[in-house]
Amino acid sequence: MKNKRFTVKILIDIGMTICLLLLMPYSLLSETAHEWIGMVMLLLFILHHILNHKWLTSISKGKYNAFRITQTVLVIMMFILMMGSMISGILLSNHIFKWIEISGSYMTARQIHMFCAYWGLVVMSLHLGLHWNIVVVMAGRLWKNSSIIRKWMVRTVAAVIAGYGLYAFYRRQIGDYLLMKVHFVFYDYEEGVFPFLIDYLAVMILIAFIGYYGGLLLKKTSKRKPKS
Repeated sequence: MKNKRFTVKILIDIGMTICLLLLMPYSLLSETAHEWIGMVMLLLFILHHILNHKWLTSISKGKYNAFRITQTVLVIMMFILMMGSMISGILLSNHIFKWIEISGSYMTARQIHMFCAYWGLVVMSLHLGLHWNIVVVMAGRLWKNSSIIRKWMVRTVAAVIAGYGLYAFYRRQIGDYLLMKVHFVFYDYEEGVFPFLIDYLAVMILIAFIGYYGGLLLKKTSKRKPKS
C-alpha cells in the first residue's frame, strides 16, 4: 500500500512538472490549451497536498534546522504563487471562465499572472532539487552494483545541461521577467514550441541542480554540532 501511495505521489509530481513546463509557452500552444493545462495543474496541486497532508499537519511540530526552514519557506511560497497564478488566470480567461469579468482588472491580473508564473518556475524547480535525492536513490536501485564511473557520468551530463540552462536563462531573458523589467513575454512563432520547451527544461534543470547541491550543503550544515 505504501509503495502504491509513493508511486502515485511521484507520478503526480512528474505530472505537475510537465504541466509547469507546458504552461510557459502560452500562445505557442494556444490559449485554450494553456487554460486546460492550468486546470490540470490545479487538480494535481490539490491532489499533491491531499497526499502530503501528514507533512502539512507536522509543520508546527519538531525542531527546525536550516534544511527544514528552507523546505518550509519554499512550500509556502509555492502555495502563494500557485494561488496567485490560478486566481489571475481565471480573471484573464477567454475560454473556460470567460463568463467571469471584472472591469479594470486585466492589466493587474496579467502582471500578477506573469510574476507568479516565472517565480513559480523558480520555486518549484528549487523544491524539486531539494527532493532530488529520492530520484537518485530510486535510480540507484536499477543496478545491483554501484559504479563510480556511472555516477560521474550522470553528474557530468547534469552539469552540462545546467550549463546550457544558464545560457538559456540569459537568452530567454528570464531574469528580466522575474524582476518584472519586461511586462510581456516575447515569443518567436517561427521558432516553434519545441526549442522553447528545451530551453525552459534546461533552465528548470539548472535551478533544480542548484537546489539539489544547496540542499546537500544545508543538510551538512544542520548536522554539524555547535561547539561548546
